[in-house]
Amino acid sequence: MNTTNIHPSSVIESGAKIGEGVSIGPFCHVGPDVTLDEGVKLVSHVAVHGRTTVGARTRIFPFASIGHEPQDLKYRGEPSTLVIGMDCLIREGVTMNPGTAGGSMTTVIGDRCTFLANSHAAHDCHVGSDVILSNNVMLAGHTRIGDFVIMGGGSAVHQFVRVGHHAFVGGLAGVEHDVIPYGMALGNRAYLAGLNLVGLKRRGFSREAIHDLRRAYRLLFAQEGTLAERVEDVAAEFAEHPQVHEILDFIREGGDRAIVTPRE
Repeated sequence: MNTTNIHPSSVIESGAKIGEGVSIGPFCHVGPDVTLDEGVKLVSHVAVHGRTTVGARTRIFPFASIGHEPQDLKYRGEPSTLVIGMDCLIREGVTMNPGTAGGSMTTVIGDRCTFLANSHAAHDCHVGSDVILSNNVMLAGHTRIGDFVIMGGGSAVHQFVRVGHHAFVGGLAGVEHDVIPYGMALGNRAYLAGLNLVGLKRRGFSREAIHDLRRAYRLLFAQEGTLAERVEDVAAEFAEHPQVHEILDFIREGGDRAIVTPRE
């Protein structure tokens, strides 16, 4: 029978919503505005607070601090939220903060994400689905991380930076500008080292699609003309290629940061 199991040493404050089949191990603390959906597991010594929702079957390991007030000196107690998706894995010492009035008022983590030990998602971050943050990865406030992104250990992302779908960020990289979809960013400060070819192959992209992406990448970051001019040239040449246009739309959309480019 799929019953809820709460260790007697844990504190579940009045008002918390605990779903069917939730397992809460020893010495956990769940605040009054928290929702734990069905099958969530808090292994032990987990603190979940604030207006936080944890999606079904997500597992959280010891000493994670989830939903406590943001590390933003401008925060004044506004009723912001943290929403974590389904089937996530949140390992030891992970910290996640809710949003702020200076941002979107919410931090959102997608489905099937993996946050390895001591990684951090700051206030107003929006993280897509199927994202992997290795140990000690740091996401500053207001960052946007696309689906299927992989962040290498110890990498850090500057506030307001966007990282596009299927991108790869190498270990210890310092990312201060936007990383295009399918891109591979390495180094501190990070530079564009090509496309995430290993990720593309693992996720079943065809040889033809990968070939077209590589050709578009070379044209996009050639020396001739401005980036804006090259974007339109590539758009015309690859009119029927959705992955190429995903990159072009990402560049056109712009943001608060510049685009990470290759080293000359």
